[in-house]
Amino acid sequence: MADVDPLVSEKELHQWKLLVEFREALRGVEVSHPSFQDRRRRLQYADYLALFLFGLFNPAIKTTRALCSASQLERVRREICDEPVSLGSFSEAQQLVDPAHLEQVFGDLASRIPGPPNDPALAWQQWFARDSSLFAALPRMTWALYGGGRAGGLNHAVRLHLNLHVWADKPALAQITPGRVCERKSWEEQWEKGAGYLGDRYFGKNFQLFGKLQRQGCHYVVRLIEEATINVEEAIAVRPEDRAAGVVRQAWATLGTEEHRSIRLRVVWIEGRDSALMLVTNLTPEQLSAELVSLLYRRRWQIECYFRWLKCLLGCRHWLAESQRGVTLQLYLALIASVLLQLFLGRRPNKRMLELLQLHQMGWATTAELTAGIQREQERENRRKKSRA
Repeated sequence: MADVDPLVSEKELHQWKLLVEFREALRGVEVSHPSFQDRRRRLQYADYLALFLFGLFNPAIKTTRALCSASQLERVRREICDEPVSLGSFSEAQQLVDPAHLEQVFGDLASRIPGPPNDPALAWQQWFARDSSLFAALPRMTWALYGGGRAGGLNHAVRLHLNLHVWADKPALAQITPGRVCERKSWEEQWEKGAGYLGDRYFGKNFQLFGKLQRQGCHYVVRLIEEATINVEEAIAVRPEDRAAGVVRQAWATLGTEEHRSIRLRVVWIEGRDSALMLVTNLTPEQLSAELVSLLYRRRWQIECYFRWLKCLLGCRHWLAESQRGVTLQLYLALIASVLLQLFLGRRPNKRMLELLQLHQMGWATTAELTAGIQREQERENRRKKSRA
């Protein structure tokens, strides 16, 4: 994770408005649906999306009805949408907006967050953690039907598949699907040539994926399940630096039985205080030491923290739309909000910072109070980092 803690000035806080920045990002998107060209349409493309984002960011808004009611307020009409929005208009608009437009905006904004320095010696930092997370859906959202409920029963869920850049700690690529869609299938559809991926045990169950990744020009560090069949071919020496990182063994090997054997790859065994891991990579010890294999896999935990932040702090546990397209828009807007906040603060805000930003947007906290509060939280977190070091 990048240790970037810029102190935001009072002038910057006074001038920054999340919705204004979002509208600016929308300018480069070409609106394709002809309905938005109709002069009789009162709810316009940017107004709809800005109002939707306002509902996600404002803790007082819990339902679509409450959001439409808020559109009748003078300040909301002045800063977000020109006209009051009816429940029917808001619901209809979700069918007219192409989620690919928001995917483009999300990608453009995420690319603005600084990445690692352009230094060949730091090439190991160009890695993405890959995982997915389920968001509970309502029973009437039948398109999201998903197994895995209690006692094997059915439930409903939406799945967010995500690449998280582990050095910049930023979301980089996303896909929203019904919960039943396979994580490995989604991942395979989104491989980028030359990228590096970190994956948990679920991705390590299919040994044939490793050969496909190799042919795609990708590198990886993936955890194996404990029951994996490992056919050791050649032991690799373990350096003292590797042992200090918990590495007890490494070797070139193949995985699986004779009929379904994987390509030749490198297995690294790691033992910690409470658990033991078997990690697999297609990089040589010269390209990526066992010590860095261990370090990289620990960085994979950042994506779990990001999912928790998205659900708990950004209010993604209630839906302002229930169709598949509307839910996709909502999750992309949540991702966009997280990127805008990170661009502004240099990091994702913690709970106290987000509360201060929301109070400031609602007019309860002055700019000076917001500046002091954010700086106080940044200093507190810096002290925590030093105490853990």
